[in-house]
Amino acid sequence: MNTGARLGLYGAGLVVAFGGAFGIAGALVPDSVVTNWTEQANMQEHSESGGAAAHESTPAAAPAALPGLAISAGGFVLADVTAPARTGEQGELSFQIQDASGAAVTEFTTAHEKELHLIVARSDGSEFRHVHPVLDHATGTWTTPWEWDAAGSYRVFTDFTSAAGSALTLSSIVQVAGDFTPVAPQPTAVSEVDGFTVSLDGELAAGTTSELVISVSRGGEPVTSLEPYLGAFGHLVALREGDLAFLHVHADGADPAPGQTAGPEIVFFAEAPTAGRYLLYLDFQVDGKVHTAEFVLDAPHAAPDAAPSAAPDASHGDAH
Repeated sequence: MNTGARLGLYGAGLVVAFGGAFGIAGALVPDSVVTNWTEQANMQEHSESGGAAAHESTPAAAPAALPGLAISAGGFVLADVTAPARTGEQGELSFQIQDASGAAVTEFTTAHEKELHLIVARSDGSEFRHVHPVLDHATGTWTTPWEWDAAGSYRVFTDFTSAAGSALTLSSIVQVAGDFTPVAPQPTAVSEVDGFTVSLDGELAAGTTSELVISVSRGGEPVTSLEPYLGAFGHLVALREGDLAFLHVHADGADPAPGQTAGPEIVFFAEAPTAGRYLLYLDFQVDGKVHTAEFVLDAPHAAPDAAPSAAPDASHGDAH
């Protein structure tokens, strides 16, 4: 959970603040942006623009402040990222988290039942995965079995908390050889996944707080058997279309008790400070299996005379 993204938990829901560099709605990542990503990843600069220059307007925020767009931050570097070079090739995705001296880091703080969360998505937001690699303490190398299903340029996010308690999200770029056919995400508030229908009710608007209600059903019946997964009932990853600015959030507060279930609704109070298009991925677990629902929402500019709305008062907790 990024320290700068402290969010409140409201009743049965949670607050999601969509951070990062916000781009033009509907923009796809052109070749120039992919080239820019690769050059920055190879140079291991302290911050990546993620191709923001390819948009007509550039946010005023410094790239180093954008969640998930830096290969290094807080004295840590995502280094030695390796993966299969082409589709259909079985192998491993591996990397190290190094300190400022170049030494591999092997001590981390557990967050949401894991020492590190690995998120991977293609430049167009497709091919999303959220997995948990294994650390070899002898070498400081994280690894997970890996095979690419589609060619393209991928951003690899590592979300972790240092032994000193600093929460960080670092990312790098991996190129996968082959013909790249980009997907143009279109706004959708309904996701059909593994026999479940997951619906999102609500809208985003820049500069104001909006209520989003996610409902899970199966066969036309509400699902009330959502199970805890990694210490929460739901995990949400939000990526800004264009450069994949990253924000990972899920419920905080009291951990679910053993055997406790929830559903069918999860309520979010979401704030998009700037207009843009957002790709949302919700992980939820039922009957011991994790499913991922995907949504695409546009956040239009708020009306000039619209005052920011306030969410209900509540105790504050952490969120990715």
